[in-house]
Amino acid sequence: MSRGDIVNKVINKPKCKFIKVPENLDLKTWLETQANQHQFKYLLAHAEDGVIWGKFQSEKLITADEVFPPQFAKLRRSTLQQCRIFGENSEVMLWKTDEGFKARVIQDEKNTDFIPENQILWGTKAEEIRNGFTLISDGSQGLRHAVPLIDIAFNGNQNLYRPLRLCVRHYLDDDKETGLVRIYLSRLVNLTTEKELKNAA
Repeated sequence: MSRGDIVNKVINKPKCKFIKVPENLDLKTWLETQANQHQFKYLLAHAEDGVIWGKFQSEKLITADEVFPPQFAKLRRSTLQQCRIFGENSEVMLWKTDEGFKARVIQDEKNTDFIPENQILWGTKAEEIRNGFTLISDGSQGLRHAVPLIDIAFNGNQNLYRPLRLCVRHYLDDDKETGLVRIYLSRLVNLTTEKELKNAA
C-alpha cells in the first residue's frame, strides 16, 4: 500500500485484545495451548540471558537450547522478559511486568491494512543442522544463534550475505484531527529466507 493509497481511506485494523495469564503460569504448557489454538509456527523470546528461538511441532514446543545444549538460553519463567509466538494470521505476545505476566493477541481481520517489512537477521554461515534447527554463525566475532529452519541458501563466496528474514507487519492508524497516518502496532508473521520470499513473489 502506497502513501497515496492511505490518504482519504478508511483503515481496516486488526483485532487486538488482552489475554488472561494465570498466576501460577506453566510457561511451556501455556505457550503450547496458545499455539495450538491459533496455529502458530514459531517462537521468538528475549530473556535475561539471551535470545531463544523455538518452533511448534506436533503440538509441542521445541526450543534451540533443547536441540543444541548447553549453548543457548533456556526458556524459563524466572528469566523471561518478552516472548512472541506467531503465524501468518496472528501473534500472541507475553511479557513480564512488575505485577506479573501480561499477554495480548493480534488477529488479522478481513482486509486488514498493513505495511510489510522483511527484516534481515544476522547469520552468514550454517555450522550444523539438527532436528529442524540450523546453528548459524556470523563473521569473525563468532555471533551464533539456532533458528528453526533448514535448507538455508548461504553463499560461501559472499561472507556478508545474510539470507534470513523475519517478516513483520506494521498496522496503521489515522489521526482524525491532524490527518496523519502512523504505525501504531506491529507483529511478527514468519521466519523465512530471501530465496523463499522471491519464490513466493
